[in-house]
Amino acid sequence: MHSLSCLYKLLSSTKNTFSSSPFSSASAFLILCFLVSNSIKHLHCPDGPVYLLSYFICAGKSDDLSIENCNGKSGLVVCFGEMLIDFVPTVGGVSLSEAPAFKKAPGGAPANVAVGISRLGGSSAFIGKVGADEFGYMLADILKQNNVETSGIKFDLNARTALAFVTLRADGEREFLFFRNPSADMFLQESDLDENLIKKAKIFHYGSISLIDEPCQSAHLAALKIAKESGCILSYDPNLRLALWPSAEAARNGIRSIWDQADVIKISEDEITFLTGGDDPYDDNVVLEKLFHPNLKLLIVTEGSEGCRYYTKEFRGRVDGVKVKAVDTTGAGDAFVSGIIYNLASDQSLLQNEERLREALHFANVCGAITVTERGAIPALPTKEAVLQFAAT
Repeated sequence: MHSLSCLYKLLSSTKNTFSSSPFSSASAFLILCFLVSNSIKHLHCPDGPVYLLSYFICAGKSDDLSIENCNGKSGLVVCFGEMLIDFVPTVGGVSLSEAPAFKKAPGGAPANVAVGISRLGGSSAFIGKVGADEFGYMLADILKQNNVETSGIKFDLNARTALAFVTLRADGEREFLFFRNPSADMFLQESDLDENLIKKAKIFHYGSISLIDEPCQSAHLAALKIAKESGCILSYDPNLRLALWPSAEAARNGIRSIWDQADVIKISEDEITFLTGGDDPYDDNVVLEKLFHPNLKLLIVTEGSEGCRYYTKEFRGRVDGVKVKAVDTTGAGDAFVSGIIYNLASDQSLLQNEERLREALHFANVCGAITVTERGAIPALPTKEAVLQFAAT
């Protein structure tokens, strides 16, 4: 009955729209049929998302398609945290000191995810702070160019935009050198938060770097509280950068301090070893006993090119990776996160449907694989068309 009610609202909403449209009512009806046919797949599952589509056709204006579920929440993903400039070597397999030159690229894990979701066709926004400098303005413009909502970005007059030099050495180890002591992202305050933007989100995504320093730590915790109380799905990618923390113990405690609040967590093998004090990251018992908390809906362990493992209360398994020739692994994990969150924002039933979850994780694996074939994070993030084309080959 809930599904029928939503469909009834959809049909009713077109009554006045068609009468004022420059299109014929027959044309408008065909458009409606197309929209319903593309969303009807969601109506068969009583527990899954049911979409209410309202198609407004106004004379002299561009078409506007609004997609939301029946509880009024859109598929918006709000990403919170740092945005910075990555400098990556123009050649691969060298240390930072050996690099002949560097190419600048926009980055920062939460910003990468926001762009990744938008590139895939989803709706995303970013909340964070950058310097009132050329790099900060450039980063904000890049988000706008990628259709990411930027009303949550603040500019700091007294601190610079963060910089990071990153490379994948010939021995396979990643090397980082950060310039953020301090940087603008560290000065985000609770008063800077766009509460209304957070409340609109279906998913609130964040990392751990914003927990390192005040006042950003307090802003992060306040944003989490707003998101939780608003019914958002909380998505957490710790994204360990040990060099930024005062100590390993501080990093471990900081990352775990908000662990139990998350609904979805993505973590790497190295992060498992770090957080558990050296335990085997491939041991399911370690993952379930030490990392899976009672309120968690989905825990994902990424294994690079080998794929990923997934754990829910009902099932667990593994999805093989996609083999490609890697040029730069920067942003691969963020592309993966973009892929899974993009799917989750439009279809929460995948948390209960293992087949659907596996499809979404394969999609995410392909997102990550495509990203490593180019240099830089944001420049390499794929479109949905690129992912589907790659998956079909």
